[in-house]
Amino acid sequence: MSRRRAVAADQDDYQGAPGTLSRKQVLDAIRRRTSLRDADVRGLDLSGLNFDGMDLAWAKFAEANLSSCTFRNADLSGASMWSANLQDAVLDGAVLENADFDLANLDGCTVKGARIKKAIFPFANVKMDDVERAVRNGGRLRMDPIDLD
Repeated sequence: MSRRRAVAADQDDYQGAPGTLSRKQVLDAIRRRTSLRDADVRGLDLSGLNFDGMDLAWAKFAEANLSSCTFRNADLSGASMWSANLQDAVLDGAVLENADFDLANLDGCTVKGARIKKAIFPFANVKMDDVERAVRNGGRLRMDPIDLD
C-alpha cells in the first residue's frame, strides 16, 4: 500500500456517511477515536460498547440496542435515540442538548452531570423531576411500566 493510501486509511471519517454503518465500522471508529457525528447506526446491536468522550452529535441511534453502553462526556447533542434500548447505559457528563429519547428505554440509566437542555425524554414513563434529580445526584433512572389499557 502506498504511503498516501496508508495515511488516508488512518483518517477514515464516518461523519454523514451514506447509509447505515455496520457494527464493525462503529467498532473501528471507536478504536480510532474517529467522530461519528451525523452517523446512521439505526437498529444496530451496539450493546456494551464504550463511546466515552466521542463526538456523536446528530447521530441516528433510533431503535438501536445501546444497553450497558457508556457515553461518559460524549457529545450527543441533537442525536436521535428514538425507541432505542439504553437500559443500564451510562450518560454521565454527556451533552444531551436537543437529543431525542422519546420512546427509549432509559431504565437503569445514569445521567450525572449531563447537559439536558431541550432534550426530549419519554415523559409518559419517566418524570422530569426524576431526570433532573439523576443529573444532580447520579441516581439511576427508573421507568414506569407502560400501561397498555
